[in-house]
Amino acid sequence: MSHNPHIQPSGDLLRRRDTAVERLKACDLCPHECGVDRTAGEIGVCKTGRLARVSSYGPHRGEEDPLRGSQGSGTIFFSRCNLGCRFCQNHDISQEDAGRERSADELAEIMLELQDLGCHNINLVSPSHVVAQFLKAYVIGISKGLEVPIVYNTGGYDSLSTLKLLDGVVDIYMPDMKYGDEMMAKQFSCVDDYVKTNFAAVKEMHRQVGDLEVDADGVAIRGLLVRHLVLPNGVAGSEEVFEFLAKEVSKNTYINIMDQYHPAYRAGGIEELSRRLTTEEYEDAVHAALNIGLKRHDERKKRFLFW
Repeated sequence: MSHNPHIQPSGDLLRRRDTAVERLKACDLCPHECGVDRTAGEIGVCKTGRLARVSSYGPHRGEEDPLRGSQGSGTIFFSRCNLGCRFCQNHDISQEDAGRERSADELAEIMLELQDLGCHNINLVSPSHVVAQFLKAYVIGISKGLEVPIVYNTGGYDSLSTLKLLDGVVDIYMPDMKYGDEMMAKQFSCVDDYVKTNFAAVKEMHRQVGDLEVDADGVAIRGLLVRHLVLPNGVAGSEEVFEFLAKEVSKNTYINIMDQYHPAYRAGGIEELSRRLTTEEYEDAVHAALNIGLKRHDERKKRFLFW
């Protein structure tokens, strides 16, 4: 695909970019609101300064079916995270300085390269702490012909004011909904207000993009797709998550109920998380989602989508 160099970013988009970059000077772009000057290299909870650090990127064929399609999802894995999940299955990326820092021009070129490879979308993995850096790159990318949908693939701890900067930029939101209980979130992901913040963020995401829409080939073009990892011993509070989605978001929310939990990172030393999920625990979660009235879910075990 040849790039079109003649698309001019709108004034509104430039304003959003500039607002996000300005907010880096006393960073409040995620709910931690650390207040550090990231433009000067200071770091807060996410341990990320002026530039985004990219661990890896490429076409990913292991994502949800509507994202991967036939050509894969164009994933960009950002290093570091604004959560401290003690069971993180990608801890080598989220808790370490994997990869290398990338300028806005380099990040734009990565997105354009993934588009040229035929990827159905650009999939930003763990972007909550690098929204300003992404917006800088996005402005450059669209001026050079970037046009595939943008996926915001987040751990779900996102600021409403920052999400509003992304309204009209992000096409597909894919947040984790990790917990239905604040005490569990604090104990195992090291944040006090995950559930309150997460639920409000998901409502805002749905307000922006609505229920998931797919094209004639079943590839996502717009909408909300939720991920929920079932944890052993009821730690995730799955029923509370499902009830929130059904009652306050939409019963037509596409939800991926995931069964791949295993004790990773520091989970082996935590009694509640020190074993794998049982089949019964997973099936109980799936049945709970159906009983609550959620109409669309991707049961990863069988790769079956209920409509």
